[in-house]
Amino acid sequence: MSLPRADGRTEAERFEASLRPRERRLAARWTSPVAIQAFLDAIPYSTEPIYRCPLRVVRDRRAHCFDGALFAAAALRRIGFPPLVLELVAPEGLDDVHLLAPFRRGRHWGAVAKSNIVGLRFRDAIYRSFRELALSFFPCYFSVHRLRTLRGYRGPMNLRAYDRLHWMTSDGHLEAIADRIDEFRLVRLITPAMAARLTLVDQRTYRAGLLGADPKGLFRPSRKTR
Repeated sequence: MSLPRADGRTEAERFEASLRPRERRLAARWTSPVAIQAFLDAIPYSTEPIYRCPLRVVRDRRAHCFDGALFAAAALRRIGFPPLVLELVAPEGLDDVHLLAPFRRGRHWGAVAKSNIVGLRFRDAIYRSFRELALSFFPCYFSVHRLRTLRGYRGPMNLRAYDRLHWMTSDGHLEAIADRIDEFRLVRLITPAMAARLTLVDQRTYRAGLLGADPKGLFRPSRKTR
């Protein structure tokens, strides 16, 4: 893998320098995690099989969960938070993974995220650990077959370690970042026995979770078993 050439600037500086005047005015609104979430909620969910870096998310006004998490990490970095991402994991073939950008206020964690599902987005900083934060997504993490699919999480991963790949300003090496997250140790949230006893999501919760969802962006499982 050939790496981009260094030009003496930090990746955060490259991002700032790349913003156009109109984009700078937009970025001036990202003064808090909830303001960053508001931007993500206002743009369409991407159903394209591509990754967008944070700068391109700003340009295209479009993102899926991976793009949204990287954008949120970059925007959080601008206001003093470390650029972290955390991956929520479902069984392969049963449901998709979900990426979010955690942030800490005092001793507690919250998260910013982009999702096609209503309940897989923002979390206030009230969770004492990454386990608690991840578990808060459990009730809303379900497949199109109404199966509860959250099983664990990986990370967090600090994206600052990947500044040499210019992840904030270039799409060129985002696949490598996605692959690296998948190499992190899986922290299990429930046991196989618990998973076998899980109930289906009720129809009312299911319909509410899909409110405003783009059907083309929903994961279609290759199997229906639990």
